[in-house]
Amino acid sequence: MSGNAARATVRTIASAALAAALLVVTHQPPANAFELFGLKLFGRDKAAEQEDTIGEPWNYTIDFVLPEEADKAEKSLKGTSTLWADREKPASGAAGLIVKARGDYSRLLNTLYADARYGGSISITIDGREASDLPIDANLANPATILINVNPGPTFNFRQAEIVNKAPPASSRNDRVDDPADEGFAPGKPAPSGTILQAGRLAVEAWRQQGHAKAEVIERRVTAAHDSDTIDAVLTVEPGRKAYYGGVTVSGTERMDPEFVARQTGLVPGREYDPDDIARARERLSKLEVFRSARIEEADEIGPSGMLPLSLVVQERLPRRFGVGSTYSTLDGLGMEAYWMHRNLFGQAERLRFEGKVSGLVNTFKPEDLTYRVGATFLKPGVYTPDTDFQASIFGDREVLERYTRTGVTAEAGFRHEFSKEFSGSLFVNAGRARFEDDFGTRDFTTIGLAGTVTYDSRDNPADATTGFLAEITAEPFYEMEYGNLAARMMLEGRAYEDFGSDGRFVLAGRAKIGALVGAPIDETPPDKLFFAGGGGSVRGYAYRNIGVETPSGIAGGRSLVEASAELRARVTDSIGVVAFIDAGAVSAEPYPDFSEDVRIGVGGGLRYLTPLGPIRLDVAVPLDRRSGDPSVAFYVGIGQAF
Repeated sequence: MSGNAARATVRTIASAALAAALLVVTHQPPANAFELFGLKLFGRDKAAEQEDTIGEPWNYTIDFVLPEEADKAEKSLKGTSTLWADREKPASGAAGLIVKARGDYSRLLNTLYADARYGGSISITIDGREASDLPIDANLANPATILINVNPGPTFNFRQAEIVNKAPPASSRNDRVDDPADEGFAPGKPAPSGTILQAGRLAVEAWRQQGHAKAEVIERRVTAAHDSDTIDAVLTVEPGRKAYYGGVTVSGTERMDPEFVARQTGLVPGREYDPDDIARARERLSKLEVFRSARIEEADEIGPSGMLPLSLVVQERLPRRFGVGSTYSTLDGLGMEAYWMHRNLFGQAERLRFEGKVSGLVNTFKPEDLTYRVGATFLKPGVYTPDTDFQASIFGDREVLERYTRTGVTAEAGFRHEFSKEFSGSLFVNAGRARFEDDFGTRDFTTIGLAGTVTYDSRDNPADATTGFLAEITAEPFYEMEYGNLAARMMLEGRAYEDFGSDGRFVLAGRAKIGALVGAPIDETPPDKLFFAGGGGSVRGYAYRNIGVETPSGIAGGRSLVEASAELRARVTDSIGVVAFIDAGAVSAEPYPDFSEDVRIGVGGGLRYLTPLGPIRLDVAVPLDRRSGDPSVAFYVGIGQAF
């Protein structure tokens, strides 16, 4: 085909499944492969097969030309071109350079489609000759001269955007799916290829959420009208029959009980199919921490009775695991920790963990000045329901803090249950005995009580939330035997996040906490059940636990607490963020906050380095009401946002 012919209007028509767009391009894709909207409809990708052709290094220079009005498209087009991306390194022979150039035609074309430009032109010349016309064994200069000339053309809008057999409105909030029209699939809106593909996915998902497991788009009729720069798109969906769960067949287990594994998915035979159930089953299996991989496969066809058989293929991890670690800080000195864990004790993912840690080394080697903790935890998942866990633990520890020193032993046992993805609760019975040394002298306390927590968490990402809420209520009634006091410690915390329509680039985050202790005076209450404030997880700018009740002997814990924080988070680049914040807190001797104590306020800012595991946090804070023991400037480093 001649260069002039390559620059002619190309009409490509795919029958049945797709009536193709009419495109003005300078290169027609090879006849043995057809690709539209980024999807290869049939044939083999010849360029991909030849990309690895080995030859002598072949250098080239490259120019990328766009019309002045197409500056906004420059970054995406250059980012798509492998010729441009690899311009600093030679190609693999002259043939490799030609193959790379031929591949760029489709890459650039798909980029134009993704920008709703279906009438563009693309020209790629090597030494003045159109790359599409060059034989694979053509003689080229070394270095070769390459010119990429792209005219994106006009933006196309939808004239028709229709879904045939659209799912009816969902009766349950959990089954609702975004309307394709709200995502841009509507007359008058720009018509990028991605919007058409997304509309098909949403249309299928809407049926799947209502039990139609095999819903699919059976026809796409997409036509581009160049005289009006418009797109007519009609997608036809076949929902298929409604499906219900058949039995779950488990394979790949070695030490695990396959019946327990099937039950732990929570997929009950006979219940209506829901893709959210499948996702939840994967989460449950992952939480067991015994599988290297777990794959749920749906049968290809729904059975005559509407049943859809499921297969679960797993690969187990080794049952035993151990680890060691260390930390160092100028404040706490050297810390060492180690653990040993068996994660499948009796074949139903029972977990037994022994652990120990010590800190304060180097600063001192006197045992009485070290902080340490040693103990064991047993966890039994899937008790009563797949979402109910039983846990029991016993720990002995010594904690050396500025406000007090605690030496004691604590045991607890209880249950955790997830009512839904957002809503969970726990209830534990606990007992402990400890000796405290503080400004009140040396005292022994023996307690027995309950600890209940109810949590609602709709945050999109706990480590770096941009939307959602967290609300948590904790109640800890206990009886202290040495002084004969029946008391209760209560805490209410709320967090909220608002993204200003910026995909997480500008987020306002707020936190509020209120706590109260009733039933016992301060001097007859274990200090670790009293309230303190100050530090990185509280009021930044003040020393850790340096906000409390002032007494003639120093700072003591209080019987009530109020804290509040606000942060404005801005993402400067994809990996760097900045934060401005203000924290406030007060601790009172009264059982309910009365603000008789001064409210301490800290202000500051910080940097965030964003990673897949969460942001690495560096905060700098200044106390506005500095007292004895508080720094003039405080620095905080951690992983994850402050709240």
